[in-house]
Amino acid sequence: MKRIEVVAAIIHDGQGRVLATQRGYGEMKGGWEFPGGKTEQGETHEQALKREIWEELEATIKVERLVQTVEWDYPHFHLTMHCFWCSVESGSLTLKEHESARWLTLTDIDTVDWLPADRAVVETLKKTCA
Repeated sequence: MKRIEVVAAIIHDGQGRVLATQRGYGEMKGGWEFPGGKTEQGETHEQALKREIWEELEATIKVERLVQTVEWDYPHFHLTMHCFWCSVESGSLTLKEHESARWLTLTDIDTVDWLPADRAVVETLKKTCA
């Protein structure tokens, strides 16, 4: 089975909310996820995450800490997703690759249709941030 390794940003604001983005491309188009992407050769996870968020959202982020690494089997590949707690340092959060974005509290975090691997992160957040 094909293996894919990615990084994801759990971007939080000062009001107890996290940013969810809706995929605008690919086989999982329309699903909700934490933004991020693949690590390029020679990059650390943190460097890749900063680059991906700049490319996808035109924002500079502070990578604060690793929250969780998710291992998930999708039908056509195995995903390893390293998820980091992040905050916005600068930028406009302009959607370059996503259809939509929402700031969600723990109360309304289940109001979007999260992709399965991201759902695992949501469950962790509900336990650790409550």
